[in-house]
Amino acid sequence: MKHLRTVFLMVICLYAFPCAYAQQEYRYDMVLKGGHVIDPANGVNAVMDVAIKDSTIAFVGANIPATDAAKTLDVSGYYVTPGLIDIHTHLFYTFFTGAARSIIADDFSFSSGVTTMVDAGTSGADSFEKFKSDVVDRMQTRVLAFINIASPGMNEAEQDPMLFDVQKAVATARKYPDIIVGFKTAHYWTNQDYDELHTPWASVDSLIKAGTLANLPVMIDFFPRQPQGTYPERSYRELILKKMRPGDIHTHCYARHFPVIREDGTVNPDILEAQKQGRIFDVGHGAGSFVFRNAVPAIRQGYLPNSISTDLHGANTNGPVVNMLNVVSKFLSMGVPLETVIRMSTVNPAKEVKHPELGTLSVGSMADIAVLKLYEGEFGYADTSAGKITGNKKLLCFMTFFKGKIVFDPAGYSKPFWKDIPKESDYWVNPSGQLW
Repeated sequence: MKHLRTVFLMVICLYAFPCAYAQQEYRYDMVLKGGHVIDPANGVNAVMDVAIKDSTIAFVGANIPATDAAKTLDVSGYYVTPGLIDIHTHLFYTFFTGAARSIIADDFSFSSGVTTMVDAGTSGADSFEKFKSDVVDRMQTRVLAFINIASPGMNEAEQDPMLFDVQKAVATARKYPDIIVGFKTAHYWTNQDYDELHTPWASVDSLIKAGTLANLPVMIDFFPRQPQGTYPERSYRELILKKMRPGDIHTHCYARHFPVIREDGTVNPDILEAQKQGRIFDVGHGAGSFVFRNAVPAIRQGYLPNSISTDLHGANTNGPVVNMLNVVSKFLSMGVPLETVIRMSTVNPAKEVKHPELGTLSVGSMADIAVLKLYEGEFGYADTSAGKITGNKKLLCFMTFFKGKIVFDPAGYSKPFWKDIPKESDYWVNPSGQLW
């Protein structure tokens, strides 16, 4: 009887004072405290705390109590930004295996603060299903795609207008609207003689038609050409002022084969006019498409890219690209402010690919976060030809969160010191199941 009365009293107490018996519930899963938050989408550039609940941003503000979170990390001295977005990469590693072979997204994303990568036309309508199953569905990194206007994808098919299947490209984009963000053309007929099939603008015109039908942007990798016989000049001016629509993306914007800087040392006014009219100018660094002779004077005169991207593939990961933050650091060293390069790497590319829910720390948005450290010293950076610059800034990734989970933490900052791990933890159990 005495035992039954004790049980009864415990039940009454459990209902009357649940917190005393239930596990403590926290308002947030984690709080990043004291970091310098740069979130251009919301105009934030100040020391603030960032709270995560489940997979989303729960709150951004000053002095969030540590007691509100199950875990708190002090990131004072670091910059906290939205996860970076690289809109020009090549990720179809099971398909495109040549000299400029595709990379594996997860091997290069989180370590440089990148949480979203966009494949730039490595797959086409005929190969997209394989790209989805081999890459999109297997990667932890968020992978989106521009699909090539050439149905087979990025290879010799890019030279054959018979394979520029507009209707098939549009149908594929409509089937996968959450993954496909637009269409891409590249490498078309740069040195062969034109003929009735291979006309100067065959690739670009097919691309623009697909973009118009699907109401999606296009990305253009382009090479100007002089007139040939009865065929007119394929000019840079016609591309950026007449062919491209507002919102279309010209990648490799500082490449050596574009008339970025005129003979008198000034920026080509056609570029400034096209940018003013809403055409997008993207870096697309690559192994052969970025020279300081164009970038440095252009930036000094106010011609900045809309977005920074890498064009990562197997021929540039050991240099001159290396990764996204190495390219971002080049722009810091050319005098572009930190807030501006973060804007070019987060909110701007998110808007360019019509995914404005990315690239932001807005409350309710996915908790994709980069924790970055800005180092000062003397650093060298190479372009894709024979040039280099030296600068005093370098940005490196300290920690990356993807959908609220830590996916990059090489310093073990989120982990306890090994001697402090409780003895009852599995840490102290060897593989044979015996305690150390």
